[in-house]
Amino acid sequence: MENYSNLSDKAREDFRLVLLAREGDQKAFSELMSRYRDAIFFMLLKMVSNRDDADDLTIEAFGKAFRNIHQYSPSFAFSTWLFKIATNNCIDFLRKKRAITVSIDGGTDKDNERQIILESDAKTPEETLISQQKANLLKSVVSNLKPRYRTLIELRYFQEFSYEEIADELSLPIGTVKAQLFRARELLYNIP
Repeated sequence: MENYSNLSDKAREDFRLVLLAREGDQKAFSELMSRYRDAIFFMLLKMVSNRDDADDLTIEAFGKAFRNIHQYSPSFAFSTWLFKIATNNCIDFLRKKRAITVSIDGGTDKDNERQIILESDAKTPEETLISQQKANLLKSVVSNLKPRYRTLIELRYFQEFSYEEIADELSLPIGTVKAQLFRARELLYNIP
């Protein structure tokens, strides 16, 4: 490994783990995740003020980082890169969550302000059919997973259990549930 004098000892150790992770070393992925999971989670919790959303965003941030780990450059600390991914992902999430629909038909009220049109949450028949087709396709893909991963995905996404409920249901520590769900999602991404 080259000498990166601009990095602290901790950042150099992170980079060593990144190099191993690039080679597919699961222990290196796990070590990087355990080093930063809590810090990322609490930063995201401050941004979204919802534990479940912060949990999901934390796992998404690690997923994006690990899928793109080949893009990491040691010209700055891995933690900086990871926090930037998590922050940008959270900002995208908040934008989608707060999106509003504005009338595009040119209609304005008497004070010449834009009218906000509130759309119905009800799905059209076409949207319902598409949702059913997506659900059936997802169930088909999930059925290819090992039973333990399949059960976790089904509980979390089909039955909408919280992490705590899954941990209780399967008699597992919550950390194990989160780690195995992360792994299950990684496996799903890699199914052709």
